[in-house]
Amino acid sequence: MAFFRSHILVSVDPVCLEKGAHEIIDTLTDELVKQGLIDEVQVLETSRIGDPDALGPDLMVYPEGVHYVNLSPADIPYVVEEHFLKGRTIEKFLADEHKVTDEEVAPPKPKEIRIVLRNSLGKIDPLNIEDYIAEDGYAAAAKALSEMTPEDVIETVLKSGLRGRGGAGFPTGRKWQFARNSPGDVKYLICNADEGDPGAFMNRRVLESDPHSVVEGMIIAAYAIGAQQGYVYCRAEYPDAVRTLKIAIKQAHEFGLLGDNILGTGFSFDLEVRMGAGAFVCGEETALMASIEGQRGQPRPRPPFPAVKGLWGKPTNINNVETYANVPQIILNGAEWYASIGTEDSKGTKTFALAGDVKNTGLIEVPFGTTLREIVYDIGGGIKNDKALKAIQTGGPMGGCIPASQVDLPVDYKALTAAGSIMGSGGLVVMDEDTCMVDIARFFMDFIQDESCGKCVPCRIGTRRMLEILTRICDGEGEDGDIERLEALCQEVRTDSLCGLGQGAPNPVMSTLKHFRDEYEAHIYEKRCPAKTCRALISFVILEDVCTGCTVCARNCPVNAITGERRQAHHIDPDTCIRCGICAQVCNYNAIEIQ
Repeated sequence: MAFFRSHILVSVDPVCLEKGAHEIIDTLTDELVKQGLIDEVQVLETSRIGDPDALGPDLMVYPEGVHYVNLSPADIPYVVEEHFLKGRTIEKFLADEHKVTDEEVAPPKPKEIRIVLRNSLGKIDPLNIEDYIAEDGYAAAAKALSEMTPEDVIETVLKSGLRGRGGAGFPTGRKWQFARNSPGDVKYLICNADEGDPGAFMNRRVLESDPHSVVEGMIIAAYAIGAQQGYVYCRAEYPDAVRTLKIAIKQAHEFGLLGDNILGTGFSFDLEVRMGAGAFVCGEETALMASIEGQRGQPRPRPPFPAVKGLWGKPTNINNVETYANVPQIILNGAEWYASIGTEDSKGTKTFALAGDVKNTGLIEVPFGTTLREIVYDIGGGIKNDKALKAIQTGGPMGGCIPASQVDLPVDYKALTAAGSIMGSGGLVVMDEDTCMVDIARFFMDFIQDESCGKCVPCRIGTRRMLEILTRICDGEGEDGDIERLEALCQEVRTDSLCGLGQGAPNPVMSTLKHFRDEYEAHIYEKRCPAKTCRALISFVILEDVCTGCTVCARNCPVNAITGERRQAHHIDPDTCIRCGICAQVCNYNAIEIQ
């Protein structure tokens, strides 16, 4: 196992890559070899350090925590010589937060608080258990196993207010209590790492960068409920996460932290990784257990709940990656510390995959109670191209769309539910003024219909009918009464579906009908898409007084729908045009208008 005195984290944000981040990594490696430092200094990639547009390419040096910005490959030999050979901090490359100024200004309060992601920006080497132990790793497990009873552990988690981060938000301590009190000599523990929401990658990031926090959290949970065997159910599309997790489990075995008689306490627990085939429905706990058992991943009616009759008919506790990653910090720092973060109803922090029409996309972690405005504008940097915010979708495919008028809504379980959405596992999609909300509802319904296991009729047939209606509306074939049909179907599917997938499937439709009903009416009755997105309801027109007759649009049209002589205004034949939009993209004079 290799040990390094310094770690260099290089940002590989797409903007940084475009500015030459890979060249910087190659030059760093070559220069470290040249200076004889390759065995002492490790180069790692990380998703983002600072604002890539203003600071990239940038890198962070640990353990000093020095942030160098706006680098080029030509700067690297000087950086290696000065910082790593001579031990001098290079002032001219420092980020502003490191520079000394004459003014005594209090730093702004950070919007993010990192508990789950505390080690996930490359602070530790995920493949080296020693790095995790150096950051108080496994101290919580040692404390729980040697100083606390299982009841003490459960009581601490209860007092902390930790709720399951997989979506439903059920109190974690109470869930553990149910499993603890269920009779039986054999009990199981499961980590749900089957992260399937489009654009979500919170669990993946934790498993790839800090797997031992999840292993440690599971050890503590297993001790609390009395489980001897645990499983991490991870989707096969996450090969790096699976590999990193398996290495972490192997290292934990070697250090006596898994297996028989852990740390000499008499408690035994083992872990195994099981891979799923990518079925979204296997994120539902009963379908997940069926998949582990080798059966088709379909949900079953509850009760009995898994805490009573779960994996192979034995009492079972299931939590997701983020939930377990919180546990060691709660045991180490105390329930009161954790409960002091967040809101009355929702304690602690929540990770989000911030995506969509926002300037700074990526993984964030904020305390509950942070407003959507703070997330979008203070952390996300605002809307791309400075357009207007239209809506924010939370909760993944089963979540709802919150309009811009509610951008000051605090993010917690209670507030999001009241707004017609859900917390979900942590997907957060920002949409600008050019987004068609009918098309968004159709997109998520298409995903849900595709991922329905088909076991129950309301979900299998109901979502199909809803998708057909939404598709007709987007294709300009909407009819009077379609809105009422959608509303009726939403109620039936939500009420009668077997599992959370079907019960939550109507949320995108219901929320868009509630907040953007006028867009549905425009599609159906005016045959018009206000966002100018739905192809069947738009047309491309060349502005004669702007067109220069350069012929670029005509030469790029795939169906030859544009005619006109050189240096004369051109014309688009609406019957031939397939509304692909290529002409508008290639026009250098903004002479093509979407109507």
